[in-house]
Amino acid sequence: MVIGKRTVYGALIGLGALAAASASQAAETIKIGAPLSFTGPASFLGEPEKKVLEMYVEQINKEGGLLGRKIELVVYDDGGLADKAVGNVKRLIQNDNVDLLIGGTTTATTMAMVPLIERGEVPFISLAGAVVVVDPVKKWVFKVSHNDRMAAEKVLADMKNRGLTKAAIISEDAGFGKSGHDETLKVAKDSGVEIVADEVYSSKDPDVTAQLTKIKNTPGVQAVFNFGFGQGPAIVTKNYRQIGMTAPLYQSHGVASKDFIRLAGDSAEGVRLPASGLVVPDQLAATDPQKPVVSLFTKGYQVKHGAEPSTFAGHAYDALQIALAAVNRAGSTNKAKVRDEIEKTSGYVGTGGIVSMTPADHLGLSLRAFHIVEVKGGNWSLVD
Repeated sequence: MVIGKRTVYGALIGLGALAAASASQAAETIKIGAPLSFTGPASFLGEPEKKVLEMYVEQINKEGGLLGRKIELVVYDDGGLADKAVGNVKRLIQNDNVDLLIGGTTTATTMAMVPLIERGEVPFISLAGAVVVVDPVKKWVFKVSHNDRMAAEKVLADMKNRGLTKAAIISEDAGFGKSGHDETLKVAKDSGVEIVADEVYSSKDPDVTAQLTKIKNTPGVQAVFNFGFGQGPAIVTKNYRQIGMTAPLYQSHGVASKDFIRLAGDSAEGVRLPASGLVVPDQLAATDPQKPVVSLFTKGYQVKHGAEPSTFAGHAYDALQIALAAVNRAGSTNKAKVRDEIEKTSGYVGTGGIVSMTPADHLGLSLRAFHIVEVKGGNWSLVD
């Protein structure tokens, strides 16, 4: 395991030295609110996030807690519904009096919560994917997951490297899919890849053959890029093969989970997408600074849960590490001080990459944090 005596994040080393907090402070818990989506269409994202937060909070408490205090995790499920997410975060801030927040499984739920979080002045690390979460910068809001703009840049660069200069995009018509669609169009202007077809689908669509047929019949399409999460991308992938499309198919980082391969089955073979090194820990170079981190995290998760962790599990781990390191440096749970310390995060080597935040950058990841992976033989294979 990682937090405590053998943490990979140096700022957490020596927590025992801070265990001499006053008796009154020691009696109080450090409250972390976790508004997540672990049921509903985003459950394949939120469930591993919840498991990781519970797993490491339990471990930290067994090792003595932080600042001489136990950590209390307060988890609420929104089922992927924005209005429920708002109610949950209101409850966490006003009733539970949490010290900080880790959650926001989806872009839609995160953005619904942001106004309350900003008004409540509570440090918040989102696990959602869209760039809009932190662009423009919001004082109390941070994120750890790679954003959709980065995904578009990585995918279009891979297309260009393969000599594919005319592409189609198909995307879910809300939240993450819509943001990813818009960012792809922006990035495409300077990428050397022309978007020649553009189709959308609903997350509730059981079939997208009509949209894919339009793309298939568009002259010049050399590759297709889908932006979405949940079952939609698996349906797109199955329909893609069913109508005999052979151009390279790309998905976004929103499907960087074995659940996607399971849902899409043999149709997933050959699909490429951007993902963190967490999905291919054994394939990373020995000199890659992430290798020991993702290898240790993967092993710990497998021992506890009997399955490989998804990148979404990794996001929860990184958010927790960054948050607790900030509390540790602040020497208290004073919200303003913790917020400032999160913003000062520098050189953190996590499952998603190396994070260095600034007042102008509340993500702190560069494009180097992304790899291109391909589905081969029902598993992830490192391409770049």
